[in-house]
Amino acid sequence: MAPGAPTLTPRSPSATPSGTPTPSSTPTPSPARTDRPGASRATNLMPVIQHGPRGPQRIALTFDADLTASMRRRLQAGTVKSYYNDQLIAELRALRVPATLFLTGLWMEQYPDRTRELAKDPLFELGTHTYDHRAFTKHCYTLGTVPRAEMLTDVRRAVVQLDRLVPNATRWFRFPGGCYDGTALHELAPAGLTAVGLDVPGADGFAKSPDPIVKQVLSNARDGSIVVLHMHGGDNAPYTDEAIGPIVRGLRARGYELVTVTELMRGR
Repeated sequence: MAPGAPTLTPRSPSATPSGTPTPSSTPTPSPARTDRPGASRATNLMPVIQHGPRGPQRIALTFDADLTASMRRRLQAGTVKSYYNDQLIAELRALRVPATLFLTGLWMEQYPDRTRELAKDPLFELGTHTYDHRAFTKHCYTLGTVPRAEMLTDVRRAVVQLDRLVPNATRWFRFPGGCYDGTALHELAPAGLTAVGLDVPGADGFAKSPDPIVKQVLSNARDGSIVVLHMHGGDNAPYTDEAIGPIVRGLRARGYELVTVTELMRGR
């Protein structure tokens, strides 16, 4: 945690303009709960959801805003113009697509005004994606690894950053690369967060065109799916904005309703 940052008290999500549940309506899944679709079943662990109810024709599109130390150096050097894909957000708004956005602490530090703007849009809800996108297991793609002793501090640091910009933010969280194990879930249990998994990876990271992204999502999405894409654009995810239109139209043509993670887990 950054010097002087407040200590977090675990809490259930509070009501926000983006439709986050109140504690009285839909609490964050407890680690002891076993009746939520796709949820982890062990006690004393951070709870994990991999998907929503498989019955209703509802799908949650989610977008990660990664920003690592090396990405920030490229940004500062002018090698990359921006790690905010404003065209993607414009497409989501034009198509009226609800989405859940997972932001790293570094990304929020780089784009505080954008974070506040996204939080005010009723289409979107915001969650966290660690502080600097290091992994919580070894050998997770090419990501660095957060030492066990620093795991809770790293995650809380991002939550504090989000809370400073967005009062009453959600308690949804996503692991970088989708990589975690029992050690990580144990260390992060005190954070009071619920991890949102990767039911359908969108394969937009370093894609060479929008076509494989569209094919990947439309070929694998089904009732209750949580689709994982990226909203930072730049050199890491350059074609997500071009793929999102065909994805949305394809899913809606099949009768799917697109919702936030919170709405998906309400199971309506």
